[in-house]
Amino acid sequence: MSKNQLSDYFDELNDDTDTESPRKRITQKRESKKREQEAKLFIRAQEIAKEFQFTYKAARFEEAWLLDSLTEIHEHQWISDVLRKVKGGKEASVYLCKAGAEMSVPFVAAKIYRPRSLRNLKNDAQYRVGRVDLDADGTALWKEADKNAIAKRTSYGEEVRHRSWIAYEFKTMERLFEAGADVPRPYAMEKNAIVMDFVGDENTAASILNSVNLSHTEARTLRDRVLHNMDIMLANECIHGDLSAYNILYWNGEIKLIDFPQIVLPRSNPTAWNIFLRDVVRVCDYFSSQGVNCDAYKIAADLWAKYGYRIGKQLDPKHLDPENPEDRKAWEKR
Repeated sequence: MSKNQLSDYFDELNDDTDTESPRKRITQKRESKKREQEAKLFIRAQEIAKEFQFTYKAARFEEAWLLDSLTEIHEHQWISDVLRKVKGGKEASVYLCKAGAEMSVPFVAAKIYRPRSLRNLKNDAQYRVGRVDLDADGTALWKEADKNAIAKRTSYGEEVRHRSWIAYEFKTMERLFEAGADVPRPYAMEKNAIVMDFVGDENTAASILNSVNLSHTEARTLRDRVLHNMDIMLANECIHGDLSAYNILYWNGEIKLIDFPQIVLPRSNPTAWNIFLRDVVRVCDYFSSQGVNCDAYKIAADLWAKYGYRIGKQLDPKHLDPENPEDRKAWEKR
């Protein structure tokens, strides 16, 4: 892009002739900033692309934030090429990458979050309750300036919250992988990107479990395996928060649980029980569709009671009987 083209491009982005309404002016200003951010990412991508070129042919703005997110990972030699997009989403996209010299596997997956300015964090609040915000290294924030920026919802504060959201996914995957859970092994986190094991092979990515029809025997085996993973998560004081057959990968008869940024802490989030029960219900709905009976409520109650988590001041799973209709009603009201 020439300097004249760039000048014309920014003029187009910032052309704001509608001044009829203050509300419209505010909306237009926000949209202008968003487009300007996209343009800056594109310009940055052109600079990076001179040194880092990959096989996958991305659209212009996708290429911009993809390059910006992966440059440091490429410099650390964790990846050497981006081969193709495996999954696209509103919050993040996943790419199959050829591993770099520092890796002991041939391929890895790079999960790239959309830039904070292009995401909406409003729906994250219910999961963040009781969580300590993390910095870019995955350690608890200690700078008062960062904490104040988050509290005031400044532009910088929103960026810090965005980094914390990503850090929670990476640190949770590390912890669960070490605990023996069926999750892709996480290797690195930089900026908007997480590098992890790729589930599949060079030609084919693993299917989401929701798209797979299982035999009754396999369905029963995998149901038990998913519940085992939920048990491991509770043992490590975390709840997936958005678990379903859409967030479980299936490959060669085995599963991998994915997508952990919204992780919930069972001891400090007052809605943790409801979120956990929702996860169990969604999992059981899928396996019921595969011909395997499961009582989601009893399963959830038993797992919850195993670790002594509470759902309120009066109701404690250790003192309730899931088979008792009155106790069940008491749980469901919560």
